[in-house]
Amino acid sequence: MSILVQTKRCETSQELNGPLPTSRGLVADFHHFMSDVIDSDGYRANVGIILMHGAGEVFLGRRTGGRGWQFPQGGMRRGEQLEDSLFRELHEEIGLRSSEVEIVGRTAEWIRYRLPQKFVRRNRHPVCIGQKQRWFLLRLKREDVRFTFDSTAEPEFDQWRWAPYWEPVREVIYFKRPVYSQALAELAPVAFAGAQIPAHPEWWGEVMAAANSTTVQPAASVE
Repeated sequence: MSILVQTKRCETSQELNGPLPTSRGLVADFHHFMSDVIDSDGYRANVGIILMHGAGEVFLGRRTGGRGWQFPQGGMRRGEQLEDSLFRELHEEIGLRSSEVEIVGRTAEWIRYRLPQKFVRRNRHPVCIGQKQRWFLLRLKREDVRFTFDSTAEPEFDQWRWAPYWEPVREVIYFKRPVYSQALAELAPVAFAGAQIPAHPEWWGEVMAAANSTTVQPAASVE
């Protein structure tokens, strides 16, 4: 069953709030990468954001240049607590402030995935072989928010849409599908508290079987 969706272009922060960042923004982004938290096993600490509205639709952003759809997410920086990273990423990636959302739930433990070898950047130190993520479920406090994508020098997204709750599992790149499935399943009881959790779509079994057959399981240590 195909789902017709309407994609939307964001107003830029230049249109709303003035000029774009200068070259200082590029330097700042470099220093932010250098301050990412990578553990002794090579996993980068990361927060993921599931933003809901209405009866349970979730935000999906199209990666800049049409490189697939995914939830907002981003690496933690040294000295940050989980919620510090959460609200910084929320603003940097989609232009929202903490005052515009409420935290509904979060995953209890880190959820890990390992990057396929072709995505591992061996020339960077420490080498990052994957991500360990804590996922937050947020709900909009009001519907008339404005999403913006150019709060940083290199925007993550260039379009957005609302999608059915399980749909992001099919839309995200294959090696993230088990993580999306686990996070959505863990947070579904609080996302739909007092209501029925949506059934898995017809495509679920086929997509997850393919994802599990190609996903490399996280190793205990860096090889």
